[in-house]
Amino acid sequence: MILKTDSRGLVRTPPERREALVAEFERSGLSATKFSAMVGVRYQTFATWVQQGKAQPRRVGRPRGSKSLRLVEAVRDAPQRVPGDGALRITLPGGAAFDLSECSQVALAAQLLKAMGCGTPC
Repeated sequence: MILKTDSRGLVRTPPERREALVAEFERSGLSATKFSAMVGVRYQTFATWVQQGKAQPRRVGRPRGSKSLRLVEAVRDAPQRVPGDGALRITLPGGAAFDLSECSQVALAAQLLKAMGCGTPC
């Protein structure tokens, strides 16, 4: 791996590489001092990376700038079988229900729920 240096001659380590080194350190069982020396990173720099990793949980999921995340609870009663193999039954708060038996029906069901005003939390 070729590492770039800045105008002062300091090595610029990409964030992905930093995360990989911290993850490897956590699995290694070595002290931070020994591990940083082994991988050729100054101890203070490495200690900062470890602290940043603990302070900032990884972002997983949607990219920046996307619409806010909405969660919907899906419950499936195990004893009751819905019509068809592998069908999904969507039951609305008022008791109305419909079954999805093919993947192509998911987009249609989403449009129906949106038109009914079910896109906001109940």
